[in-house]
Amino acid sequence: MKKEPKLDANGKRAFGIRDSVAYAAGDLGCNMSFALKGTMALFWTQVMGMSAWYSLLLIIVQVWDAINDPLIGSMIDADKHKYKRNKFLQYILVGSLGLIVGGACCFLPFPGAPVWAKFIIFIAGYVIWDAFYTIANVPYGSLLSLISKEPADRASLSAWRSIGSMVGNMLPMVILPFLIYNEDESLNGTMVFVAALVMGVLGFICFQFMIRNTEIRVDTETKVNEDQPKFNVFKALGNFVKNRPAVGATLAAMGMFIGMQGAATAVSVTFQIYFKNTEISGIVQLFAMIPILVFTPLARKMVVKYGKKELSVVGAICSIVGGLGLFIMTPDNTSLDLIIYIICQLVYSLGLGIYSTVSWAMMGDAIDYNEWKTGKREEGVVYSLHSFFRKLAQGIGPAVALIIMQGMGYVNNAVDPKTGAEYIDVTKLPWEFAVDLRMLVAILFTVAAVMQFVGLGLVYNLDKKTLAKMNADLGRDQETAVVSENEPVA
Repeated sequence: MKKEPKLDANGKRAFGIRDSVAYAAGDLGCNMSFALKGTMALFWTQVMGMSAWYSLLLIIVQVWDAINDPLIGSMIDADKHKYKRNKFLQYILVGSLGLIVGGACCFLPFPGAPVWAKFIIFIAGYVIWDAFYTIANVPYGSLLSLISKEPADRASLSAWRSIGSMVGNMLPMVILPFLIYNEDESLNGTMVFVAALVMGVLGFICFQFMIRNTEIRVDTETKVNEDQPKFNVFKALGNFVKNRPAVGATLAAMGMFIGMQGAATAVSVTFQIYFKNTEISGIVQLFAMIPILVFTPLARKMVVKYGKKELSVVGAICSIVGGLGLFIMTPDNTSLDLIIYIICQLVYSLGLGIYSTVSWAMMGDAIDYNEWKTGKREEGVVYSLHSFFRKLAQGIGPAVALIIMQGMGYVNNAVDPKTGAEYIDVTKLPWEFAVDLRMLVAILFTVAAVMQFVGLGLVYNLDKKTLAKMNADLGRDQETAVVSENEPVA
């Protein structure tokens, strides 16, 4: 006999582990597509030979991001069509279908094509991938505030989302270095394309699991009538700028992604030419995630006791300490240097783990803050703008890092005898460049940590006390008064 699910006071399936695992699967699906973005710079410089143009190409596609994210976010908010389950889930389904091929479009291996054709391949591929990624990712982020009203539940969802993100990053991180590099540490373009296609399929499967196991408990549907004001995207943008929690969380996220994405190319090349071991690179980065895995199960109770803002500020300080430690170098003994690098990455990752496990719950609170101050939720616009600035950091960060690397000597230095195409042969880069690159990694991580501290400590203003007042004013204090017998909700 099939066991009937436990229902809450509104007749919905009670919140539980099923919701958290399903939500984690959504970010796992996102990262199955997103994880290869860190390889994009290597592919287009070392395989496609676009080292002189890649930074410009990244900046060009950010113009599309500027239009794409808020446009799709406002489109979702303005969509009043009644879907069978939920409009966000419907958009996620469409986006996940497009991501099957969208990611692979960014890695079409045609190194012998003329430069103008490479421009078209890159821009078209990125636009296709980015459009479908946004269609899936923007409503996915907005779902957190609709699955449950309870702060502790949202903290749990945020923590599990971090797990989904970590798994989605760890699998490619550990496995791909063994598949996409040749014996001489050079990149294999064909294998990168195949990997992107396979990961798109795996991402679609993850999204399907999430969609089938997600329960919407917060009803935010509005009735359409003649007196209802029309959606105003410019007013919504103004509300976002006035939303201090959203701005602070966004600045912190930009810092996080400058560290993760901006430094990704520098880190990858560092393992190619400084540590001279690309296969161990994924294992080292996996090892650095241990603090995140250790902290995640504790996130819910610690949020209840200390508050999200308070915890995240401590995390930012830990990351600053880890970033500063990376400046300690021993170029004459790379084995010792690798140990120092791993230890500092552990400290840095501890801070990142503390913040990342509550980051999405903080954005859920920022959406509530928008409702508190303006009377409108506008999940799509608030989250899409947050997503836009995150992706801006993901694009501008690597572009700036690559420009610096080019100034240091990361430029075409070889010619393919078969096609005549120029490319970067990492085996010919001098040791002095490798040492300078190791220092650049330390700089990028430290700058990222400082940005997180500024966003979380100085801009984000929803501390434990203010959050409790906001929940009370929104009429949620009775629903979220207690999460256990002895611990009040943050």
